[in-house]
Amino acid sequence: MVALIVFAQIAAASPSPGVIRFNQLGYLPDAPKVAMYCALQPTEIQHFTVSDATGKTVLERRPIPGGAFGPCATADRLDFSSIKKAGDYRITVGSVTSPPIRIRADAYSGAADTLLYYMREQRSGYNPLFKTVVHTHDGIVVDDSALAGKFVPVTGGWADASDYLQYVMTSANATFVMLMAYRDHRGVFADHFDSRGLPEANGIPDILDEARHGLEWLVRMFPSNSEMYNQLGDDRDHTYWDLPTTDSADYGWGKGKERALYPCTGKPQGLFKYKNRSNGFASTAGKYASAFALATSLYAKRDTAFAAKLRQKALAAYAIGKKFPGVCQGAPGRAPYFYEEDNWVDDMELAAAELYTLTRDSKYLREALEYASREPVTPWMGADTAKHYQWYPWHNNGHYEISRIANAADRHIVAEYYRKGLQAVVNRAHNGFRIGIPFIWCSNNLMASFATQAYLYRRMTGSNQFREYEQAALDWLFGTNPWGVSMVIGLPHDGVFARDPHSVVSKEMHIELTGALLDGPVYSSIYKNLLGISLHDPDEYAPFNTGFIVYHDDVGDYSTNEPIMDGTANLSYLLAAIADRKH
Repeated sequence: MVALIVFAQIAAASPSPGVIRFNQLGYLPDAPKVAMYCALQPTEIQHFTVSDATGKTVLERRPIPGGAFGPCATADRLDFSSIKKAGDYRITVGSVTSPPIRIRADAYSGAADTLLYYMREQRSGYNPLFKTVVHTHDGIVVDDSALAGKFVPVTGGWADASDYLQYVMTSANATFVMLMAYRDHRGVFADHFDSRGLPEANGIPDILDEARHGLEWLVRMFPSNSEMYNQLGDDRDHTYWDLPTTDSADYGWGKGKERALYPCTGKPQGLFKYKNRSNGFASTAGKYASAFALATSLYAKRDTAFAAKLRQKALAAYAIGKKFPGVCQGAPGRAPYFYEEDNWVDDMELAAAELYTLTRDSKYLREALEYASREPVTPWMGADTAKHYQWYPWHNNGHYEISRIANAADRHIVAEYYRKGLQAVVNRAHNGFRIGIPFIWCSNNLMASFATQAYLYRRMTGSNQFREYEQAALDWLFGTNPWGVSMVIGLPHDGVFARDPHSVVSKEMHIELTGALLDGPVYSSIYKNLLGISLHDPDEYAPFNTGFIVYHDDVGDYSTNEPIMDGTANLSYLLAAIADRKH
């Protein structure tokens, strides 16, 4: 514990003359290895050295100047990629020496499974942290003239973040990427928990147990071809700072009783002052269809009855998406914030690709390629801003799924789509950190998705064109950022990570939300204009919050320090891929 506290103090302290930031989880022997030297005052450094565990200098090099970035008046790259021998190393710049830096072939072993700790903590229905069923009354239909007032049993799924709202939009994507991670990298996942999330092996990899929890909720949220639900709860949830077991939110039926259940209607929604811009079903329908279709294949031998139900629902959801093109956005409550998803052809592309894999009906492949051509690049890529969750999912898995099933010419087309998006981000990354994403709300989602798309492109083509930037995004998430913070709580456990996240569970129960990916830094302009934000404690990272982006380890900052369920699940694929040494 003493070593951990010292480590945290080194990372958080005001730099004099500078600080060394690095990937605290570690570096693979054959991967790029770059640390950053961040100085708050302009500083010119001539060289850096790397020493091994015995203190012997094994490398001396000149840094690569990176110019200013955020609070760093100079951000120099310390490239030690030539070191490939496993071990612990320290980097020294002038009078500044880093804590031990790991190089390990197994540096990412178990990391994807660690993220599942947070997914289990987020469960509605039976929650293994509390060892009881939470939100048992869900839910009553609202905002639909034909179904309003109907009770539909939809208990289950995951809370989206530190509140208890639940969205098909994020939950279906989370379910899909976990299933995809198991399909592509099943050898890296362990079996230490049962289907309830309790610590007992059950013969099923834990990631499949977690994905099934999501699938069962999605089935409840799509009970028939005439009922497709999109959201459970709204921002009335924020009225009380409660644990899930004592949730006092009142949606009109009493405190802690039924929550509002929003269907897809194809029309703008919102019960109070604010309305969304919904105009169809396809964004939600496509997500249902892709998750159900992939799950059908994976559960075909494990549970034939469940697989048959999923197959039927996959086909039905896709048909609804084709019939009602357009988006089904999140529904606002009393505040102006909602998930503003404006794209849907990516969802239908992914669904069509999965249905072709499932059925081998060539019409689905044709339709997948047509949808792909309509949005070749996810629109946030290359932009400097976007609305909240405007372009979701953050990377288009549909292009990769097409590449697995199409001919060489079509594989080249979708690979080129990926390349153009990656290049658009790289064109904005002329800084020492090699970061080109826009720092909108939930920037860590974008960081993880950029790295994932770069990895998928590398796997599809064998090209290392974006390898440096892929690694930079991954490194950023695990500490190579101005604050020196791992953006995943508890990973690594001897590192620097959020101790005061925006979470009532963490605050009231005094527990660590192991495995949770945080929202991440945002533009200072966004932070200053959000409603209801105030820091509860002095800002330990104040010296590093002087630039155009900010991050606070404070329970009062929901914009940068709130854990996010979908981003956590999304990262599970990338960490599984990196841990899988067969690829």
